[in-house]
Amino acid sequence: MVTRYKRVTLIAIAAALPTVAAIAAAPGLVDRWRTTDGETLSLRVDLSDRELHVIEDGDVVRTYGVAVGTRKHPTPTGRFWTGRIDWNPRWVPPPREWARKLKARMAGDPRNPMQGVKIYFREPWYFIHGTNAPGSIGSAASHGCIRMRTKDAKALARRISTHGSVLLVINK
Repeated sequence: MVTRYKRVTLIAIAAALPTVAAIAAAPGLVDRWRTTDGETLSLRVDLSDRELHVIEDGDVVRTYGVAVGTRKHPTPTGRFWTGRIDWNPRWVPPPREWARKLKARMAGDPRNPMQGVKIYFREPWYFIHGTNAPGSIGSAASHGCIRMRTKDAKALARRISTHGSVLLVINK
């Protein structure tokens, strides 16, 4: 329950926050994925082509094949920021019907569908990650995540980690 005091405090805090336009106009905030040498990095996933493009300073510098979500479990589209990166992650079944009877898998377990690394982009259940099913690359086979070959996912995670959070645009 929100009391009158808490409501007034929340309104005062909200009024003190800058608007989106002010944030966008502030130097350094719009280019927060820019490195100290001015280089920018972003990612674009084309779901229909099943490709992830790494873009530096406006140029595609690397393209990876990926597996994307099925019709029943689609990959979300839109603009996201990459989040934390978990190296050698364990897998915990999400609270969804399809995973109801599945068991958690520890890091290193060959049955763990999250191999090598997972890069969050829409917490808590959507990631870019290495896979134990490399034959799925190029298909719609995941439950909404973006799967990559494990060595490619690790290389991408290392590249992202030198830039911090980067923009990820996912198109149909």
